[in-house]
Amino acid sequence: MDYVHSDAAAGAPAAASGGGRLVAAKILVAGGFGVGKTTMVGSISEIRPLRTEEVLTDRSVGVDDISGVDGKTSTTVAMDFGRITLPDDLVLYLFGTPGQQRFWFMWDELALGALGAVVLADVRRLGDSFAAVDYFEDRRTPFVVAVNCFDGAERKDPEDVRIALDLEERVPLLMCDVRDRESAKRVLITVVEHVLAQAAARP
Repeated sequence: MDYVHSDAAAGAPAAASGGGRLVAAKILVAGGFGVGKTTMVGSISEIRPLRTEEVLTDRSVGVDDISGVDGKTSTTVAMDFGRITLPDDLVLYLFGTPGQQRFWFMWDELALGALGAVVLADVRRLGDSFAAVDYFEDRRTPFVVAVNCFDGAERKDPEDVRIALDLEERVPLLMCDVRDRESAKRVLITVVEHVLAQAAARP
């Protein structure tokens, strides 16, 4: 299976174990504030993830909307970074974007060289997903939507979520629990498969 290599995906090349050639790709993990981006990168990364989290203080009152995630005490101010190796010697470098609007200026920098993206969604705050969906649609970056199933959150039919987000049928949508490594890995495999399908469909 052939994969597209992204030169911007990593700061240093990885060496293949067993003599195979590793192919690197950069994947963004985006979505609204408190949707689980940092948790996903942390649960799936095979290296110690890089985090740029700061404690939420009273200065964020009236600036950051924490309704629905009242227990959240920290926030990503630049990015999260992790790495996972998938079968066929594919290395994914994961870049989690900041969720609050005041840090969206970072997105363009993080998106450089990205092969695809995950848009994490929370059914309690679906409106927070529109910015990420619009961002990747405008840039024609292949993406999937993964609904993070929080404890206590109402379970929604995936098709109802698709309608609510006005997603095209070609955009994969799946349910997940980003705390679970296998669930998070399934999301990333779906991204890679979607990227390949989109590339094959081009004239």
